[in-house]
Amino acid sequence: MTLVADRPVAAPTPGTARTPLPRRLSVAVLLLGTAALYLWDLGASGWANAYYSAAAQAGGQSWSAWFFAATDSAGGITVDKTPFAVWVMGVSVRVFGLSSWSVLVPQALAGVGSVWLLYLAVRRWSGHHAGLVAGSALALTPVAALMFRFNNPDAVLVLLLTAAAYATVRATERASVRWLVLAGAFVGFGFLTKMLQAFLVLPAFGLVYLIVAPTSLGKRIAHLAAAVGAVVVAGGWWVAVVELIPSGSRPYIGGSQSDSVLELALGYNGLGRLTGDEVGSVGGGAGWGSSGWARLFGSEMGSEIAWLLPAALLALVAVVWLTRRADRTDRTRAAALLWGLWLVVTGVVFSLMDGIIHPYYAVALAPSVAALFGIGAVTAWRNRADPAAVGFLSAGIAVTALEAWLLLSHDSDWLPWLAPLVLVGGLAAAALVVFVPVLPKVAGRAVAVFALVICLVAPGMYSVATAAQAHSGALPSVGPASSGGPGRGMGGGTGGGGVGGGMGGLLGAPTPSAELSAALAAGADQYTWAAAVIGSNNAAGYQLGSGVPVLALGGFNGTDPAPTLAGFQRMVADGEVHWFIDSSFMRGSSGSDDAHEIADWVAQNYEPTTVGGVTLYDVSR
Repeated sequence: MTLVADRPVAAPTPGTARTPLPRRLSVAVLLLGTAALYLWDLGASGWANAYYSAAAQAGGQSWSAWFFAATDSAGGITVDKTPFAVWVMGVSVRVFGLSSWSVLVPQALAGVGSVWLLYLAVRRWSGHHAGLVAGSALALTPVAALMFRFNNPDAVLVLLLTAAAYATVRATERASVRWLVLAGAFVGFGFLTKMLQAFLVLPAFGLVYLIVAPTSLGKRIAHLAAAVGAVVVAGGWWVAVVELIPSGSRPYIGGSQSDSVLELALGYNGLGRLTGDEVGSVGGGAGWGSSGWARLFGSEMGSEIAWLLPAALLALVAVVWLTRRADRTDRTRAAALLWGLWLVVTGVVFSLMDGIIHPYYAVALAPSVAALFGIGAVTAWRNRADPAAVGFLSAGIAVTALEAWLLLSHDSDWLPWLAPLVLVGGLAAAALVVFVPVLPKVAGRAVAVFALVICLVAPGMYSVATAAQAHSGALPSVGPASSGGPGRGMGGGTGGGGVGGGMGGLLGAPTPSAELSAALAAGADQYTWAAAVIGSNNAAGYQLGSGVPVLALGGFNGTDPAPTLAGFQRMVADGEVHWFIDSSFMRGSSGSDDAHEIADWVAQNYEPTTVGGVTLYDVSR
C-alpha cells in the first residue's frame, strides 16, 4: 500500500466543475510517461510473436484472412484464438504497411489507453490522487511493460476489460442500463479476443451492480439480464457466423480437432485450461508449471505481478473494514469490491488451473492490483486519524518492501544495491507513517512521497529493464538481460537457413536466408501456397521472410488434422502447393498425427534439394 497526501475527508464524487490545471497536467505526465515507456525502441523486438505477426500480415493482404484470423492470406488455418486482437493489428498493417511498428504499436497504445481508463475509473469513486497512483502502478507493473510492447492478444484484452470496468462504474452510479450494456459489450469483445478468460471479471461486475446500484432489486436484476445479453451478442456473433459456414468454405479453426470454434472455446482454450485435459496439446499441466496458491508469488509468476500484490490484498481488507458501517451504496467499498473480486476470482483460477498457463497471463491481474493499491492507500490516508488505518498503511508499506526484496533476490547480479535500499527504505517509511497523525502537515506529506517512491521504485526499474530488452517467440518474460528469461531464448534461427525455433519449431519462428526467401517467392503467384511446413511458428517465419503464403500443417502444435494426409495429397495433385519445407518438429502426445504423416509421405515420394541450408521438396513436380 502506498501513501498519497490528501485531506482526511470522504472520497469525492467528480462534479461538473472544470478540472484544475495541476491535476490535468499530472494526468498528462502520467500518460506521456506511459507512452514513452511502451513506445521507446519498440521495433527492437522485430516480429515479436511471429505467429500473430504472420496473421496480421495475412489480414493486411486478404480481407477474408483478416475476418477469420487466418495465418496465411490463402486461408489455410486460423490462429488458435478468436480474432479481435488480430483484427486490430491487421487494420494497422493495411493502413501503415507491414513492419514491426505497425504490428506492435496497437498494443502499446492499448497500454496507454488502459492506464487512462484505470485512472478515470478509480478517480470517479476514490478521487484524483487514488486514480493517479493506480494508473502509475499499472504503468510500472513489469508484466504490463512486457505485454504492452508485445503482440499477444493479452494487451487488447486488458484494454477491453478495463473499459468494461469503467463502464460498470458509470452504470452503478445511477443504475444506468445503457452503461451496463456497454460494459457487457466490452466483455463480449474480450471473448472475441481471448475467449473464456474474459468472463473471469463478470462475477465482480455483476455482484457490484447487484449490491450497490441505487434502484430496486427487480430493476437491478433486469439490467444485469440485459448486460448478459450484450455479452452474448458481442461475443457470439462471430462464432455464429463461422459455425454456419461449412468446413472447406473457410479456413480450418486452428487449435480444434473438429474444425469448430465452439470446441476451441470450450475445450482446448476453455475447460481444458482448468483440468489439463487439452486434446492436441504438447504439454498439459505437467509441462506448464505447478498449480497451487503460491504460483502468483513464486518463481513462475512472481516477477511478473507480485510486486504490489500483497499490498493490494491488504488494501482490500483495509477498505472493507474501514467502510464496514457504510450504506449499501457506498462507493468506496463498492470500488474495493469491484477490483477485489476481479483480483480474487482471476487469481484463484490462475493459481489452481492445471492446463497450459504462461507467466505473462498475469497481466490480466495488473489493473485490479493497481486499482486496489491506489484506492486502499488513499482511503487509509484520509482516515489516518484512525489507528487501524495507520496500521494498514504501515503494514502495506512493509510487505511491499519485503516482497520487492524477495523478488529482486532472484536477480542478485542486477543492481545489487536496489534490494537492500528498498528493504531498508520501506521499513523506515513503515515506521515513519505511524507518526503521521502527529507530524506537521508538510512533514506528513514528505513521508507520503517517500513511501510512494519506495513502493514503486523496484517494479518501476524492473519495468524499465524489461522494456530495454528485445522479446521474441511464444514465451516472453520480464526482467533484465541477466535474468535470461525464455522470451529472450525462443526466437528461432538468426542466420543461414534459419532452421530452428524453440522446442523444435514449436515456440519460435525461423529467420530464412535471402536465398531461401527468394526461392519461396519465385513463381509463388502460380500456387495457392508457396510452401507448406509443419507448425504455425515455422510457417510464420518463412512467410514473413518471403512475403508469400505458407501453409501451417497441423496448426500451432502440429496436432490439428488440417489438412489430413489425403487432403494434402489432393492439394498437391491440384497444383496448390509448390514446396514442402523439411523441419524438426516435436510430435504431440494427443491429437492428430497427420502433419507428420504428410512429412513422411513427402520424404518417401519426392527428391530433396537444399536452399540456404534448408531442405526443400518440390511437390509441384
